Amino acid sequence: MDSVLAHYLDNLVAAARDVLGADLVGAYAAGSVGLGAYQPGRSDVDVALVSAGPLPAAAKRELVARLRHEALPCPARGLELVVYDRAVAASGTPEPGFEVELNTGAAMPFRRTLDPADRPAADGRFWYGLDRSILHQSGLPLLGPPAGEVFADLTAADLRRLLVEALTWWLALPTPPDDQPAPGTEDAVLGACRSLVRHRDGVWLAKVAAGQRLVDTGDRTEVIHRAVAARHGGPPPTGAQARAFQQRVRDDIAGQEPVEPEVSGPGGTVTRRRAG
Repeated sequence: MDSVLAHYLDNLVAAARDVLGADLVGAYAAGSVGLGAYQPGRSDVDVALVSAGPLPAAAKRELVARLRHEALPCPARGLELVVYDRAVAASGTPEPGFEVELNTGAAMPFRRTLDPADRPAADGRFWYGLDRSILHQSGLPLLGPPAGEVFADLTAADLRRLLVEALTWWLALPTPPDDQPAPGTEDAVLGACRSLVRHRDGVWLAKVAAGQRLVDTGDRTEVIHRAVAARHGGPPPTGAQARAFQQRVRDDIAGQEPVEPEVSGPGGTVTRRRAG
């Protein structure tokens, strides 16, 4: 791990322990850090904290005060922090279910949400179940037991529904009306790649790795190649290209039977298709 990032995460866990004490039962790096794809200067830092039970309002406010960028400067674009009650983390629920949500950083709009009911529906409620599914597979423990023992995965039906909701949300975002490269479309394309790989193959991959897996199977290589190249300074796909790809992926996921998560056996990693 990047040494600057590692130092920041150590300080974040220490500050959270100061606030929660023994009620802090786990801390986990998620997102690009958990998936081994963190890029200094580009990636966000995603962290999930797990509490022994529901938090009082004063503890929620104190966590925000101690962990926001102004108090603990984030070395990345920003910190996306979510706190879960351990029972919620273990439930496999598709609902948001969080105790605290905090977005903060030098290049990230500040957001503090202390109750899922206050999360605007227009901003999407699918993020949390999908993030917990990634944590179940690849959460990096900063404190506490392995993430797979703390976070339950989604059912196949809930996973499919949330993936379709996520792609529908992305498709609703405005894109330039002309046929020019549109900044940000590379993440839209690669995010769709990650969703399709999880649905088809039963494994969460980093965005670029998911795109490469689809390229290797001959799946719409032109738009994926362009999205990957944009991560290294090339022109991103146009809005029309990104939307067409996302639409196709959404239709594929909505219409195909999902696959069980990958499991390792004596002969290597295998996949199992869910029946029914």
